[in-house]
Amino acid sequence: MPLLPGQKESFERMPSFRLAYIFLYNLFQFCGHTWVLANTIARFLTFGHDALADTFYSVGFVMSLCQLLSILELFHIADGIEKARLLPRFVQVMEKNIMLIMIIMLEEIQSKPVVCAQFFLWNIMDIIRYPHELLCVMDRPSITMLWIRYTLWIPLYILSVANEGVTIYQALPYVERRAPKSSPLNSTVSTHINLPFVLMVYLPFLTLGASVTVWLLLKERHHHLEKWKKKMKRI
Repeated sequence: MPLLPGQKESFERMPSFRLAYIFLYNLFQFCGHTWVLANTIARFLTFGHDALADTFYSVGFVMSLCQLLSILELFHIADGIEKARLLPRFVQVMEKNIMLIMIIMLEEIQSKPVVCAQFFLWNIMDIIRYPHELLCVMDRPSITMLWIRYTLWIPLYILSVANEGVTIYQALPYVERRAPKSSPLNSTVSTHINLPFVLMVYLPFLTLGASVTVWLLLKERHHHLEKWKKKMKRI
């Protein structure tokens, strides 16, 4: 199967241990997200709506591990192991980890349907993305996977960000209950942080970051598909 322009040369220059590392990393992420998605679907088919009560406890550790390790992707791009734009990946990684930290800290929302929907969207997105990365590492890029990666993935990302906003909105009452009450003894800036206000301020930044990310992803999609079309015309 033909390679994308410049892709063969980049992989030939990559030392074998780096190639093995990035292959194993993408394989681990794909297997991890596949396990979480399969476990979640199986629990819903078995227990129905009752599965919401402890789905997070069943898949939360593996999900948290996959998202924590995704921070390494920023170093992959900076080091040149992975060819991608740094800014959109930074926004995606940070928004996922911020959301996950909030879910872990607030046990009251862990059984909410929006949390299960968020995990479902995250896993679908990564199950789409990592096979494409694996095929590129193996020098076997597929036009089908390329199209899915840069076309189907974008609307799923928009749905994911919208669901993150809903999750934050539903978490606000629980955050307010945990927020310390203002008093002369604890009202200093160093000891008192208005967490509900921080989350409300975060929402516009989430929207802005997602908008920039979608714009950059659309440009990246156009770039990759045009390169493939030009490659096919030369063959």
